[in-house]
Amino acid sequence: MARFTAQLTTQLDRLGHHGVRRGGRERPPTLVAVAHGSRDPEALRTAHALLDGVRALRPGLPVRLGHIELNRPLLTDTLAALRGEVVLVPLLLSRGHHIKQDIPEAVAAAPHLTARIAAPLGPDPLLAEALHARLTEAGLRAGGSAGPGVVLAAAGSRDPDAAVDTARTAALLSARLGGVPVLPGHASGSGRTVPEAVRALAALGHDRIAVASYFTAPGRFATQCASAVPGPAAAPLGAHPAVARLVLRRYEQALTSAPLSHPAATVGV
Repeated sequence: MARFTAQLTTQLDRLGHHGVRRGGRERPPTLVAVAHGSRDPEALRTAHALLDGVRALRPGLPVRLGHIELNRPLLTDTLAALRGEVVLVPLLLSRGHHIKQDIPEAVAAAPHLTARIAAPLGPDPLLAEALHARLTEAGLRAGGSAGPGVVLAAAGSRDPDAAVDTARTAALLSARLGGVPVLPGHASGSGRTVPEAVRALAALGHDRIAVASYFTAPGRFATQCASAVPGPAAAPLGAHPAVARLVLRRYEQALTSAPLSHPAATVGV
């Protein structure tokens, strides 16, 4: 009996902490990408394109999609259909209600899973890389009497942590652009609006103002913010390769944390 117990312990050790061995090969925890959801059909296509990029970077990694609202599959349905270990990676750019409440509550409703929740995508230098690329695609160029100014257009939130995260991304993008001033502007919630950010940059003498679309996919807010700026309007982050790399970075970072407990799942962000 002791020999059997020792053999069983050895076999369990070989499985490792982050995977289940099937047919001689270890299956990593499923990456569940959590999108907000949108009535714009392009948002769903963009999410699928981004996850195709993630799969291309990590062949063999099981990747699923779940939405907080408005699109299917809903996150609750995705989690209900899974078994084993999962890592939820929010396709969200800052802390706020969805990160602190909605996603943990969905995990708490799936006690059959061993779950971890990754941090939101932002802030991170990889997002500044993607934003820079989108601005370049939109035609942003240096020059002019006072040079260009950029509005970092974000969804906004009543949570003060969200504003802090967006401001950090603005600083990262400014550095990436060689010191071009970048002011956050919000489509909702508290803080400076996009038109207010435009006026602030104009008051500083910037003769051309562009908008960096700080959204993971097209939607109502992205369209609204783009129309509020007189200069070039960059496309949302979308399926840019840097965003796909960041999704995997958040997944790997989450694997170093302990699984959440049930039923009161919590997450520190």
